[in-house]
Amino acid sequence: MDQYFELKKNNTTIGREFVAGLTTFVSMAYILFVNPSVLGVAGMNKGAVFVATGLITAISTIFMGIVAKYPFAIAPGLGINAFFAYTVVVGMKVPWQTALAAVFIAGVLFFILTIFKIREIVINSIPHDLKAAIAAGIGLFIAFIGFQDGGIVASSKDTMVTLGNFGTPTTLLTIFGVLLTFILYARRIPAAIFLGMVGTTVVGILTGLIALPKAVVSAAPSLAPTFGKALSHLGDINTFQLWIAVFTFLLVTFFDTAGTLVGLAKNAGFLNKKGELPRVGEALMSDSVGMLIAPILGTSPTSAYIESSAGIAVGGRTGLTAIFVGILFLFSLIFSPLLAVVTDQVTAPALILVGVLMASNLADIDWKDFPVAASALLIAIGMPLTYSISDGISLGFITYPLLMILTGRAKEVTPVMYGLGIVFVGFLILV
Repeated sequence: MDQYFELKKNNTTIGREFVAGLTTFVSMAYILFVNPSVLGVAGMNKGAVFVATGLITAISTIFMGIVAKYPFAIAPGLGINAFFAYTVVVGMKVPWQTALAAVFIAGVLFFILTIFKIREIVINSIPHDLKAAIAAGIGLFIAFIGFQDGGIVASSKDTMVTLGNFGTPTTLLTIFGVLLTFILYARRIPAAIFLGMVGTTVVGILTGLIALPKAVVSAAPSLAPTFGKALSHLGDINTFQLWIAVFTFLLVTFFDTAGTLVGLAKNAGFLNKKGELPRVGEALMSDSVGMLIAPILGTSPTSAYIESSAGIAVGGRTGLTAIFVGILFLFSLIFSPLLAVVTDQVTAPALILVGVLMASNLADIDWKDFPVAASALLIAIGMPLTYSISDGISLGFITYPLLMILTGRAKEVTPVMYGLGIVFVGFLILV
């Protein structure tokens, strides 16, 4: 084990890697409960999604540990699951089974593009500022969903959205959860999101707002309600609108994973002198495996998790950390009865905090370059205002090449960006 993971060379031990794996697991365990909550909006069976979430996290993260040998965890991504549930299923009125089929096709394309290293070419063709805007926009969208689910904001005929009723007990519980989670995170408490959810749940139970679960441990729920549905509904992907959904799944996951991997690697000191990540192909392949298998099990696309930084911070340096994370997620499948206590008021604070963290990408945008700034803002603000990740991306990706052409900077735009702009024009016309 020492030879394979080079523990001594990386100045670490099996014990330290286990502690790092445990830290990362606790930091991101909330996805086991948040993902079923989000995908439940699409009409999917929460128990099956719970199992699918745990299994795909274990499979892809262990693959990352063994093949890429990095302490990075992979799980269904927040943001892309919101696009799946709210934009594709609810907004486009696409059955969730068909949406899973779209994810699978995107996964196949994702895998092929990874093998031929086309992912790296496409990612490098899109301006860094627009990548940052996409990440920030997803964060704003996630935070907005959290505000809405928790009752902090509500719809209004006059202003479209307004403050919710703060006299409602469940809304007060959400506000308590947000403050608790923010305080824990601000004080750099490990697993702040998870502990915030636990604290909110306890207060909800004590105040009678959340009913006690009938059990704590039980056999894992059946995966039957979602397993294989993606494959049996591949024939449903037969319209241009659904192919745009496939493309958007592919596009959003592209940026989310690439940005997270680079950010984690930079913070951990894994980048070489050229600023490149060694074994980047293996790392991207690990994510591709998750993207390919996730819809078959019955969940939205996977992504590298920024919470991996918690394990890295306590000494995780090799793939052994990731392997421990995956094993812990397998053990967690017996805690499905706790899904009953994870209400919208419990998950809303987690969504809001993750939104805050993702919105920090706005700092990476060059606001002095107007064509870039305008396009980035349209992407970031367009997502929550249109309630659609794809619509927000469309606004920015169409505006950017147009402004660059009209300001005499056409040569600065890559052919890929021109192609994406044309595709998104067609998408908006169809929508």
